[in-house]
Amino acid sequence: MLLDLPWQDLSAIFAAVTIAYVIFGVAGFGTALVASPVLAIFIPVSKIVPLLALMDMFAAFSNILRDGRKADLGELKRLIPLMVAGSLIGAAILLKTRPDALLLALGVFVVAYSLYSLSGLSPKRQFQPRAAVPFGLVGGVFSALFGSGGFIYAIYLSGRIEQKEHLRITQTTLIGLSTLTRVVLFALAGVYMDASLLLLALILAPAMLCGVFAGRHITLRLTREQFIRVINTVVLFSGIVLLGRYFSH
Repeated sequence: MLLDLPWQDLSAIFAAVTIAYVIFGVAGFGTALVASPVLAIFIPVSKIVPLLALMDMFAAFSNILRDGRKADLGELKRLIPLMVAGSLIGAAILLKTRPDALLLALGVFVVAYSLYSLSGLSPKRQFQPRAAVPFGLVGGVFSALFGSGGFIYAIYLSGRIEQKEHLRITQTTLIGLSTLTRVVLFALAGVYMDASLLLLALILAPAMLCGVFAGRHITLRLTREQFIRVINTVVLFSGIVLLGRYFSH
């Protein structure tokens, strides 16, 4: 239990969670990149995924309550059915086969794409609406397989939405709906009957709220170009984490 840890360990956990939610507040995804490795030192791994799902859901909904009117409803209507369909496909893949090859393929694609985008060589063009089909499906598949689909939606949305605040809140809304689905599944499975898990979320809630607040205010000070570079940097680290997960098996 966190309360039994020395203050140095508690400080490390709170710092990691705060930084993770600063990234979430800016990009609308990416908490697991920072928080999971640190939490895994102190908390059983089996608790980390449902813990972050619960916290991500509340973080997303806090942003939606404040800025939800800025979300691009057209993109949400395109992506949400595809996200659901992709999640069902991902669940079927998980039951039928080992998805390691998919993990490698996605990691290579994401790292290559983000490096290309960060290089400045990529042309300034938008994705067509039909690009929602592969991005929505693949994002759903990898959300179901690995709990990591946010960066796929970020690639698509950054090529569709011009205003950074609309892009951020649209991304956050998608993540909120995705994590809501996972939270419901965890709840039905009885995961949240563990009072210590709910207490952990409550203890870490101030760090989450401070991080989201700081991230939102950082976003307001960024130009769209700077914001896209932040998105592509988080996407790059997501790809590196995926490759690390593949090669560590």
